[in-house]
Amino acid sequence: MSALSTRGAWLIAIGLSLGPAASNGLARFAYGLVLPAMRQDLSWSYTEAGWINTANALGYLVGALLTLRLIATIGPRRLFICGMLVTTIALLGSALTRNFWLLSTWRIAAGVGGAPAFIAGGAMASTLFKGDSSRNALAVAVYFGGAGLGMLITGLAIPTILAELGVVAWPQTWLFLAGLSAGATVPAVLAAKAVPLSPQSSGGASAEPLPIVRMLAALVGYFLFSIGYIVYLTFLVAWMGTQGAGTALVAVTWGVLGAAVMLSPFPWRRIVANATGGKALALACTATGVGTLLPLFVPGVTGLLLSAAVFGGSFFIGPTSITAFGRKNLPEVSWGRSVALFTTAFAVGQTLGPVAAGSIADATGSLTAGLLAAGITLLLAGVIAIFQRSLSELERSVHTHRMNQRTAA
Repeated sequence: MSALSTRGAWLIAIGLSLGPAASNGLARFAYGLVLPAMRQDLSWSYTEAGWINTANALGYLVGALLTLRLIATIGPRRLFICGMLVTTIALLGSALTRNFWLLSTWRIAAGVGGAPAFIAGGAMASTLFKGDSSRNALAVAVYFGGAGLGMLITGLAIPTILAELGVVAWPQTWLFLAGLSAGATVPAVLAAKAVPLSPQSSGGASAEPLPIVRMLAALVGYFLFSIGYIVYLTFLVAWMGTQGAGTALVAVTWGVLGAAVMLSPFPWRRIVANATGGKALALACTATGVGTLLPLFVPGVTGLLLSAAVFGGSFFIGPTSITAFGRKNLPEVSWGRSVALFTTAFAVGQTLGPVAAGSIADATGSLTAGLLAAGITLLLAGVIAIFQRSLSELERSVHTHRMNQRTAA
């Protein structure tokens, strides 16, 4: 790849990264910042507040299943563009109603749009620098790290908006998010149109069935990861409120979280590039679990900021490692479907985490128990993921076992 085309590839990766910035940083994670105001203004229980994010996760599951079915036929580019448009419309709709079920519907729609944008963008990013594993790993990490930009902006803006205008101003925050998403859509779509897709990745190519059984440890680990991480992002700000945190601390903590996401590709680059099995995922799950538990065991501002830095610096390495795992172990024609499969498992876990943690909080009268359960779940995810071996290594092991059986017979 020439110097000019290398520069072009990096510009494409950065442009595509505005997909996660919108689908995740704005449409999913920013709800954690708006939740306390909505809960107070609309008199919700923690279970109801958790349900709103579960609704988003249900939509994400539907979007992931649709993507799994369609990405091999219509290709990632069109799915990415449609997903970005639906996400923006759903954010706008969230500002226009106070009705619980209509809000749930718009959150579902945001999930339906966010999943194809996230999955298809990741599939396209994984085609950059095909012959250079180190640059490819960094490009994929840069793509997913785009969510940090959305988190950084919302962390600085939303607490300020609500502090100035009061909890009744939560609809204005959704309008603000819709405007940001619309602004991100234009360069993201231009980047998607510039991706040089091959027939194998642009749709229409046939593919072998995915070896689900041989990927089971990674799938289960990723599923548990999704249950744990979403609890932290849904209820962290609400938990901080119960601990007496003010607007400035909320803004700084969320800002650190977003900045850490943006910087995370660099320390993790070699780990993701060198891992062929579940090592990178296991380390990401473990680090995310530690980040979740830190504020519970290290009190005060120090614990919060350390938590945000560790959690933000590791949780997007989960999807990065899964995308890299598919690229290293499967033919290119299966990359998009692999990301969609893992994202489907991820989406199922996300539907369980918020409402379960909200129910625990209502039952115990505290969000601490829910965060503790989330941290333990993430550590368990790391333990399971470490048992995932590369598919080629598993094939050699099976072949050797069969040969030994024949020799013994």
